[in-house]
Amino acid sequence: MTRKHGFTRAMIAGSALAASVLLGADARPLDAATRPFQVHAIARGPYEIYAREYPGSEPALVLMHGFPDDLGLYDRLVPFLNGRHVVLFDFLGWGRSDKPDGYPYTFENLAGDLDAVISQLGLSRVVLVAHDASGPPAINWALAHRDRIAALVLLNTFYGLTPSLTPPEAIAIFGDLVELRSTTLVRPTAPYSFARLSQAIAASRQMGRWLYFWQVGGFIRDDAVRGPFVRKLWSRFGASPSSIPAFIALNHDLQAAVVINTSRAGQLATFDAPVRIVFGAADPYLNPGVAESFHAAFPSSELVLVPTARHYVQVDEPEEVARQVLTAGGQ
Repeated sequence: MTRKHGFTRAMIAGSALAASVLLGADARPLDAATRPFQVHAIARGPYEIYAREYPGSEPALVLMHGFPDDLGLYDRLVPFLNGRHVVLFDFLGWGRSDKPDGYPYTFENLAGDLDAVISQLGLSRVVLVAHDASGPPAINWALAHRDRIAALVLLNTFYGLTPSLTPPEAIAIFGDLVELRSTTLVRPTAPYSFARLSQAIAASRQMGRWLYFWQVGGFIRDDAVRGPFVRKLWSRFGASPSSIPAFIALNHDLQAAVVINTSRAGQLATFDAPVRIVFGAADPYLNPGVAESFHAAFPSSELVLVPTARHYVQVDEPEEVARQVLTAGGQ
């Protein structure tokens, strides 16, 4: 199902004002800030995935969020992609997509969401742009559809076990992990399990909001951007229905997904589509060491470390990330 997104004069003015806040006073004005897009309801069984599509030149750029965020993560980046066919979507359980109770929110189902979007929008060849938890489903979809990948762009993400990989504190709590880097993943044993703590946080909106603002706020470098951006993301994460069930479930699936992906890591060496790895160098979690591991795993890949940018590299340096996305694979 598709509906055209139009703009009244007041809406355009509001969009321009929002864009000036998101982009910052130094950014050049771009008509992508008010560029019309189509909204799609992508069928996923009985549920719907919210997707946005901006018309433009091919191949299509498919931008994917991780957790605990949504497609709003790319609000500062999209204006610099003007003229390109761009698709963004919220995974089930996140943002404006359906949030069904009891749904199996797993990394395998994230790949299914991606496949549904690509299939139902009739995208032929794509540039997959993956951040954080969307890295595993993007990589696995690319491995299974190599002839349809124009390029793969990895932004501060992960796949299998990596020596320097350090889960953010909120992920460690909700995933009940001491570490996520050894050959044997270590879960705390009683009395050191985080299970009771994570349950208490999930049950308290005040505690959950504090942790969200502290953790996600630390992913963003600039003070002027941090407050408005985190409030915007929280407004959807903490809404009713919230993304908390999806967040908890994906954290519970994290260990199994990483172990399975580690067993597939040898396939990355045979992947011959262009791969560009663009990491914020100041991210202490999905850090330059993780980027170097990706670079070694994809032998023909390109590695770009963006100085001073943190985990949300597309928020801290949107123009530079856009340049790297637009030129990946010689587009």
